[in-house]
Amino acid sequence: MREPAPVTRPVALTVAGSDSGGGAGVQADLQTFAAHDVHGTSAITAATAQHTRGVDSTHVLPPDEVAGQVDAVTDDFAVAAAKTGMLATADVVETVHDRLADVSAPVVVDPVMVATSGDRLLDRAAERAYDDLLADATLATPNVDEAAVLADRDVDSVADARDAAVAIRDTGVDAVLVTGGHLDESDDTADRADTVTDVLVADDDVYTFEHPRVADAATHGSGCTLSAAITANLARDSPVTGEGTRNDTDDGVQTSALVDAVEDATDLMERAVRYHHDVGEGPGSVQHLVDARTSRDVTRVARDVSRVVAALENATAPVPELLPEVGTNVVGAPPHADRVADTVAVDGRLATTHSGVRATGGVRPGASSHVARFLLAAREHHPELRYAVNVRYDDRVADALEDLDWPVSAYDRRDEPADAPGTMDWGAHQAYSRDDDRPVAVVDRGAHGKEPMTKLATETPDALVDRLTALAARR
Repeated sequence: MREPAPVTRPVALTVAGSDSGGGAGVQADLQTFAAHDVHGTSAITAATAQHTRGVDSTHVLPPDEVAGQVDAVTDDFAVAAAKTGMLATADVVETVHDRLADVSAPVVVDPVMVATSGDRLLDRAAERAYDDLLADATLATPNVDEAAVLADRDVDSVADARDAAVAIRDTGVDAVLVTGGHLDESDDTADRADTVTDVLVADDDVYTFEHPRVADAATHGSGCTLSAAITANLARDSPVTGEGTRNDTDDGVQTSALVDAVEDATDLMERAVRYHHDVGEGPGSVQHLVDARTSRDVTRVARDVSRVVAALENATAPVPELLPEVGTNVVGAPPHADRVADTVAVDGRLATTHSGVRATGGVRPGASSHVARFLLAAREHHPELRYAVNVRYDDRVADALEDLDWPVSAYDRRDEPADAPGTMDWGAHQAYSRDDDRPVAVVDRGAHGKEPMTKLATETPDALVDRLTALAARR
């Protein structure tokens, strides 16, 4: 019989409503806690009949029942951080404030007042009852509409968001993060529709976090997920878990730790919104487990890349003649890959030897830079692309591409602007942003000291092998 090997994880508590659709509320919080390797506990304040199109009905639990749930958790668990979501009524707000005042841990208040669909989730009296809860909180995370209510002012720009955050902070809360998903203008009223700016006021400092806006985003559950991610990050850095440092207050955290927690959470939200769940008849739901799914998928993609490498090493077609002088790499990207570290490639390159094509190393995450960046940039235009490889480009390859009649695109490094983010990113954008057929092959014509190259990108590893084999056979 094996001995048990228990794992110690920090504990976080969410006090919020239940979303029957699974995208927001307690369901979103617990999934987000789990994605951050934090044990989630909960106290449900209300049951909502809710889906991706809106809220049909709400049943608020009696305050004593809410208090009993919080007591059950805090009596048994060492809560390292807590958050609040939908509290619905003034009585519940006051009850939650009373109970959380005894919890010596950071408290994040997400003042849930209006659902993404526009349905109100908080009555007017409860809005006024938030003052005491906020005064004892570590962080408040209102969106611009909620910030406007709490600060009693219009919030139409990043400057307005900063002023509102300062006003809310002055009510007593340690720090305020105003999320900018609804903001379209910057301080100088220039169009900012392509950027989301979140504003954090902590101590006397202002921090901004900018991310590209996702077109037609499914944002159901975004506020809950963001505040839960911050809470989980604070729990992992809490002294309750034996890690991190705390300032002189009973429930505060160092500003640097709070800024790091917010930055990590806003980065997560960009990916959770972009790779949202296409569920229900409405816009869908954010994907709370996006990073956990990416980590899980890396293993499968690594197997796929290894299969491609093995196929090239054992190919009967003259594949070695396709390898450029700098070598070839094969890259795979999980469905949610956004960074080079998320991709998988050969550690080194594929090279030509007396025995044919051989990999100089194994397969691991983040092993490629050039081909990986090309693939990630191509995915900005065609997210279905998952695998890529670089091979030689010469007259014989050009003839083979023409003979195969594949859609081919090309870019010239001499046209690259000085402020381009990099040749791979710029080149992929040039190749894939055109309105004609998605190219099968992309030609980099090279430059002084830069070998000409052909890149192939496909949806599956088998398609990549087929393309390479066909190209080698025709070359």
